[in-house]
This record gives sequence, C-alpha cells and structure tokens, in this order.
Amino acid sequence: MTQDPTDLPDHDHDHSAIRALDGVSDDTLEKAARIFRALADPSRLRLLTILSQGEACVSELADKDQLSTVSQRLRTLRAENLVTRRRNGKHLIYSLSDDHVLDMIRNALAHAGEPHE
Repeated sequence: MTQDPTDLPDHDHDHSAIRALDGVSDDTLEKAARIFRALADPSRLRLLTILSQGEACVSELADKDQLSTVSQRLRTLRAENLVTRRRNGKHLIYSLSDDHVLDMIRNALAHAGEPHE
C-alpha cells in the first residue's frame, strides 16, 4: 500500500499546494522542463541575473563574451519566454519577461546558497 505524500508527518508542506499540483497537464510539465533546461546553463543564468537589475542591450550583455555567443544564449531564453526584447533604434534591449522569472532566479540562488547535506 502506497502512502499519500500529503500524509507524511516529517515534512512541513502546504498540503493544498501539493494537491493543486496533481492536476498539472503534461504540456505544462514539458514547458516547465524546458524552462529548467534553459536555466541549467550558468552563462544563461548569469545573463538573467544581470537582467534582474534592469534592461540591457546586447552590447552591454556581451561585455565579457562574444556577441554571437550572447545572442545565442538570449535566443534560447527568449524561446522559453524568460526574456523579452524591444528595438530602440539600432539596439535590441532585453529584459526579464515578468516577475515569475525574477522569483525563479532568486529562489534558485537562495536554495543554492543554503547548506545542504
């Protein structure tokens, strides 16, 4: 007999939030997996961290990297709707898509900085 994960006594979880995840569609899970793959690269995560401070043009983001490399990383982030861009004259200005992206970055970095066994 399998135990319902929401009945486990040793975890301090919001059980209603756990139950709410039961109805997540396969399509949504696949999209989330693609987002995590995009976030899994330290260079792309660094770009998102820079953009968490405010919008920036490609040349500002490419300060330490080659322009083509940064453009490729930004293309991956755009494909997963993690960043948006707008044109300002000859420049492309990038920013985080929304506060969810900022929350993911903050949570991932906070979790990574915690001591774990």
